[in-house]
Parts: sequence; C-alpha cells; structure tokens
Amino acid sequence: MNRYLDTKKVISLILFILYMGSVWLVAQEAPRKYVSFKAIDGIQVDGMDQEDSWKKADWSDTFIDIEGKKEPTYKTQMKMVWDEKYLYFFAKLEEPNVWGTLKQRDTVIFYNNDFEIFIDPDGDTHNYMEFEMNALNTVWDLFLTKPYRNQGKVLDSWDIQGIMTAVHVDGTLNNPNDIDKGWSVEIAIPWEVLKEANSHNDIPVNEFWRFGFSRVNWEFDLNDGRYARKKDTNGNYLPEYNWVWSPQWVINMHEPEKWGYVYFSDKEVGAMETFTIPEDEHIKWYLYELYRDMIDVDKQAVVGKKADGQVSGASKKIFGKKITPIVEYQKDGFVLWTKSPFTNKTLMIKDDGKFLSID
Repeated sequence: MNRYLDTKKVISLILFILYMGSVWLVAQEAPRKYVSFKAIDGIQVDGMDQEDSWKKADWSDTFIDIEGKKEPTYKTQMKMVWDEKYLYFFAKLEEPNVWGTLKQRDTVIFYNNDFEIFIDPDGDTHNYMEFEMNALNTVWDLFLTKPYRNQGKVLDSWDIQGIMTAVHVDGTLNNPNDIDKGWSVEIAIPWEVLKEANSHNDIPVNEFWRFGFSRVNWEFDLNDGRYARKKDTNGNYLPEYNWVWSPQWVINMHEPEKWGYVYFSDKEVGAMETFTIPEDEHIKWYLYELYRDMIDVDKQAVVGKKADGQVSGASKKIFGKKITPIVEYQKDGFVLWTKSPFTNKTLMIKDDGKFLSID
C-alpha cells in the first residue's frame, strides 16, 4: 500500500457530531457546475459582451448568498469561454450606485465593492489563485500555497502576467446624483499562467477545474459627496455582503473543496454538452466534511479509537456504495483515506488538507 498508509497504527475512527444520542453529520450539498466552450471569434476585452462568442455563451446560475440562506439584493451572473491563448470571463453586476476608491494594484480590493475569481486547477485545495477587481478596474492577484486554515503562504507579490481586464459602467461611476443599472467586468487570463498550478502543462480540454466566484458588496455613506463604507454608531464598519456563484455555507471563500466545477468542452460555444460530476468527487466532499470536523477543536467529537486495530468507521452510502473512511496516525501527522468503490483509487486527505488520488 502507499507509503502514507503503510503503518501498523491504522485507526478507523467514528467522527461524530452528537445530537440526541445519535450520529449525525450535515452532508455537503453538491456545488454548482458550468460548461465553458471554445470561442468562435476574437474577443476584445472592453467590458462588454458584444462578440458572438459571448452572445452564445450560457449565463451561470444567479449568484446566491455565501451561506446559501437568502437571495442577494442585486443580481450577479457570469459566463466563460476559452481559446488557445486565454480563458475569458464576463460578469454582470446589478448595482444602483457604482463606486470605487482604490486605485493601487494589489491593495485589498474587497474594501470596495468587487468581483472575485478563485481557481484551483487540480482540485487538491493547495496552490490556488485569487483575483479581485473593482469598478475602477484596479486588480489584486495573489497565489496561496494552502488555505488559511492550514497556515500556508500568501504570495501577494505574485502577478498574473499578461492578464487583460476591463470594466463597463452602465451609468456613471462615483456619481451619487443618479441611479445606475450596474457594471460589468471582462477578464482574459493567459493559459500559460493558469497551467502553472495544473497537474499537467496543457489546456484542460474535456477536463474540469474547481472555481469560486464571489462578489463583495458594502453598504455606503456619502462624505462630502464621496462614497465610503458605512460605519455603525461605534465607528466600526458594517459587515459586507458576500454573494457567490456556488454557496460555501459559511462566510469563508477559502474552503476550496466547496467551490464549483467548470468543465472545458472541446466543442464550440453554442453547442450542447452535459457534464456530470464524477462519483469520486462525492466521496471527496464527505472526506472533507470529516476533515473539517477533525481540525476544528470546537467541533471535534472523536468517539472511538484503538491503537492496535480498527473500529467501525463513520460509514456512509454514496450512490448505493458503502464508504468507510479511515484515519491513520503517523509520526508527522495523520491521513484520512478511503478506497473508492467506483474507480478503486485510494482517496486521501493529509493533515495539512492536501487531497490525493492514488491508483
């Protein structure tokens, strides 16, 4: 067996949230999915979707609150196409007051209303990219080696070389004397940059990547006719609204295992394509439910363990197949793993949160 599993100290644990004496875990709902097709014409990055490729591209599901509990105040949708050089994004954001103040690249853009993209090419939750932009077309791009929960490095000096961005305002920017319809953003990211975090150095044709899309929106005050984030009576900023394509169910975009799925079809935009999330991904969601419980000291409820053998695991049926996760403790940490009945692969999460799929 793989070196991560080759140990005599294999312990199968039941990871419980106890409720009325029964074993109960909240199952993750399936993330949203989107199919991105090949562009059929050249795209000019101008903040507008006038090209035939954009006109034929499907809109995503309407964004929802990050916790999935309520509909946002204003509508947001995105769409994507690709060609041999770039991956293109277009997003439309309804907003009656389009404003922005931040003009320096790589400042904390979400202190303004913004649009955000998160990209994890290989889906292991490590080495992912974050991109943000505001209505002034100011951008912030960074690379994270691990999610914040795993104490990874945030490479703020990392830039997306060759990126093209544009904003179109349907109204007037930073003018409180009228009512705007909103703003749209258009982004082209070179594949040469995106492939750096992929498992191979090719465009992922007929493959899927994990994506998170977010929109931050603030209540505002006017100070001498200028927009600013609104404060409460104690002088503290009111919390922002977080509206996302695929709900996270918590106010935290940095749980990459919950992001949506984008499948890159080899067909041209306007064609039909159906993408089904693989069965192993459903197992992966369950493993991450258990993993998040294990590393959260406020929620842990490990009920049984046995140093010289196994006890019954927190089994769950997925598509009619019984999945029994195993926790294996080693000198340098632990791994949480199970065998897929669908592909016969070993699916595991290391103690630092990294996901592995091993033949």
